[in-house]
Amino acid sequence: MILLGTIVNSVGIAVGAFIGVLITNILKKNKRLAAIPDKLMKAVGLCVIYIGIEGAFKNQNTLVLILSIVIGALIGELIDIDKHLNTLGAFVERKLTKKKYDEDGNEIVSERGLAKSFVSATILFCVGAMAITGAIESGLSGGAEQSTLYAKATLDTISSIVFGATLGIGTALSAICVFIYQGAIELCAEAVSGLISDYVMAQMTAAGSLIIFAIGLNMIGVTKIKVANLLPAIFLPLLLCLFV
Repeated sequence: MILLGTIVNSVGIAVGAFIGVLITNILKKNKRLAAIPDKLMKAVGLCVIYIGIEGAFKNQNTLVLILSIVIGALIGELIDIDKHLNTLGAFVERKLTKKKYDEDGNEIVSERGLAKSFVSATILFCVGAMAITGAIESGLSGGAEQSTLYAKATLDTISSIVFGATLGIGTALSAICVFIYQGAIELCAEAVSGLISDYVMAQMTAAGSLIIFAIGLNMIGVTKIKVANLLPAIFLPLLLCLFV
């Protein structure tokens, strides 16, 4: 079912945020429990690595996969997609987060402000390679392949618990943005899926899966790969499969 993974993701974020708000005091008082979210995220990271490896085996032409990743990384680094996404996130946060000042003109940082929690959570959940690769994967398969979005849903739910506990209920509002953002990508991918052969789709899936594998490595702390800079690799099979 198309959009199912995105719906699960959005609901998970909202539910996680409410749970976070409810257990705020418990996490603050118990250091051992406060460390649980980080441990869970590393466990999810291992699952993400598995999903990436499993998807990479759908590859049908190793040369196309290698060229896609190498050329995609080169394009991504030249454009520096990661930097631009971070800059965009910082810009949006500055524009939407209202600043308050004391009598001396010093800025008052509101850690639990509605706008701050909404913007911060939206940036975390939307500005990431897994949101794009998962949505494209689901759209191209007509909703048959949802494993990446389910993994992202699990990760985002855990993250939203932490955000809800530290930044407040505004985190739940980010679920709306996630639904619109990922849903739009899915629907666009589904619209063009009929124009793409199964062979090309397999190569796009393999390239996206290697990127997901890199995300998993980052999550468990093994690497610090700028995954966003690899995103062009997903689309290169559309061109490379014509020649290789």
